[in-house]
Amino acid sequence: MPRRYSILDVFTDTPLAGNPLAVVRDAEDLDSARMQAIAREFNLSETVFVLPPESPRHKARLRIFTPGRELPFAGHPTVGAAVLLGLADDGNGAAGDVPAHAFGLEERIGVVSCVMEKRGPDHGHARFRLPRLPEYLGEGPAVEAAAAALGLDPADIGFDRHLPSRHSAGVPFDLVPLASRDAVDRARPGPDFDKVFGRGEVYVYSASTVDPQHSFHTRMFAPSMGIAEDPATGSAAAAFAGALMEFEPLGEGAHDVVIEQGYAMGRPSLIRLQLTIENGALVAAEIGGDAVVVAQGELNL
Repeated sequence: MPRRYSILDVFTDTPLAGNPLAVVRDAEDLDSARMQAIAREFNLSETVFVLPPESPRHKARLRIFTPGRELPFAGHPTVGAAVLLGLADDGNGAAGDVPAHAFGLEERIGVVSCVMEKRGPDHGHARFRLPRLPEYLGEGPAVEAAAAALGLDPADIGFDRHLPSRHSAGVPFDLVPLASRDAVDRARPGPDFDKVFGRGEVYVYSASTVDPQHSFHTRMFAPSMGIAEDPATGSAAAAFAGALMEFEPLGEGAHDVVIEQGYAMGRPSLIRLQLTIENGALVAAEIGGDAVVVAQGELNL
């Protein structure tokens, strides 16, 4: 049967930049194996399947797959699906005069609260509150081991108070601070990558940025998930909030962090992370970004 799908570029307002995402509609009768096969067919960082919600209070239920496995939560599928669903609402006349749409998306991690704002016929901005605040999973690998696994020198690892660490806001990441943007651009998974990082997801970052108005310059490698490199990773930005709490002297109130990613791939992306701190503790965090629809079609499956 024909199944509608859309391709969006996420964490960008420009087609052919950001992180591509496939969104498959009409997925009610697809089982997990079929969804995984379709994700391999698209061969993008993630493919999201839209299903009817379990609760009528929510907009939809999402299942998210990389080419290698299913994820409980991911940022760019959440932003992209929220934009697409909001644009569909606006286009069918149900909410065409409403400047923003607020709704819940059911993911394996729980209900994700989203707000979508239309910015053009095929362009929107979405933000969502993290359904799970980041948790500290322990220290990262030793400096020498991290450097060897990423093809770098030990002097490239760390800056200011930042050291390798592990955090998770639903998906665990090794977060490796690098001393310069040049070190971020030189980083590559080496022969010892899986040995050092345990076939996990690795997010490298530096406070040296391409645009001085941005906060951090990042890359993400996840070869075990079928992702050699990801142009923009919302779940990593969510985990990164934990590292910011650990290593940055953040005060009370709201803090806006603009993360640039994907530049080394020719897919520049911007992720907007906001942290809210009360009494010295992280009490809430949001991730936001733009998305544009670049293609639509049908799967004959």
